[in-house]
Amino acid sequence: MASRTMRPELRGEKAARPAIPLWVFPLLVGLLALYVPSYLVLAKTVWVSDEQGHGPIILVVSLWLMWRKRFDYLELPDRPSPVAGTLSLAFGLFAYFLGRTQQLDTIEVGSQIFVLIGLFLLMKGWSAVRLMAFPLFFMIFMVPLPSILVQIVTVPLKTAVSWIAEVILYHAGYPVARTGVIISVGQYQLLVADACAGLNSMFTLEALGLLYMNLMRYKSIFRNVALAILIIPISFCANVIRVMILVLVTYHFGDEAGQGFVHGFAGMVLFMVALLLILSVDSLLGLAFKASKAVKAA
Repeated sequence: MASRTMRPELRGEKAARPAIPLWVFPLLVGLLALYVPSYLVLAKTVWVSDEQGHGPIILVVSLWLMWRKRFDYLELPDRPSPVAGTLSLAFGLFAYFLGRTQQLDTIEVGSQIFVLIGLFLLMKGWSAVRLMAFPLFFMIFMVPLPSILVQIVTVPLKTAVSWIAEVILYHAGYPVARTGVIISVGQYQLLVADACAGLNSMFTLEALGLLYMNLMRYKSIFRNVALAILIIPISFCANVIRVMILVLVTYHFGDEAGQGFVHGFAGMVLFMVALLLILSVDSLLGLAFKASKAVKAA
C-alpha cells in the first residue's frame, strides 16, 4: 500500500493576516481629534468652492490607499528611526499649531503629511514611509492652494483659454470677439471666470492621472513621467472645450441656458473629455513603448 504523507494544516490557504495592535486605535483617535475640526472648517469654506472641491475626494482616496496597504505595513519589521521621526512629527505639530492659530489652511492641512511621516518613522522606520509613499504624496493634492499662487497662475491661464476658444470659434464661422477674458458672441458677453481658467482642473486631473498610473502599476518610469507631464496640456485642452461649449450654448439657446444647468454640466464634460484624452494618450504611449522594445530586440 502506498504511503500518504499528511499535508500541513491549512495547506494552500493564505496565512493568517497580522492583527492590528490595540495601541493603534488611541493613536487614530488622537489624529481624528486634531484634524476632524480642520476638515469641518474646510467643508464649510474651501471645499465648497469650485477651485478646491476635489479636496474631500483626495482625502478619501488617500485613506483608502493607506488602508489597502495595512497588512503589508503590519508585516514590516520594526526598525524605527527615532531621530528623523521625532523631527518630522515635531515639525508637523508645529505647522498644525501655526496654521490652526493663524488660520492658514495651506499650512494646517499640509502638516498632516509630516505628522504621518513622523509616526511611520517612529513605529516602523523608513520602510513604512517607502510603502506609504504614494498615499502620502497623493495627500498633497488636497492641500488648499495659496491664494497668491492662484492669482499669479490664473490670469495668464484665463487669457490663453479665452484666446484659443475665440480663434477656434472664429474660424468655425461664429461671430465672436474677445476683450481680455470677456468673449462676445452675437449679442451676448461671457466672462471667463477663475473656475474656468483650468488651474483647479489641472490640479485635480493631475491627481487622477497619478492615481490611474498607481493602479495600473506601470514599471516604466519614463512612461509614468511622460503621462504625468502630458496631463497638464490635456487638462488645458479640455478646459478650452468647456469654454467653447458654454459659448456655443449661450449663442444658440440664450444666456439663461449657458449660465444654468448646462454651466454645471460643462464641468462634467470637462472631466469626461480629459479622462478620454488621458486614456488615449496612455494607449499611444503603450504602443510607442512596445514599438521601441521591438526595435531594440530586432
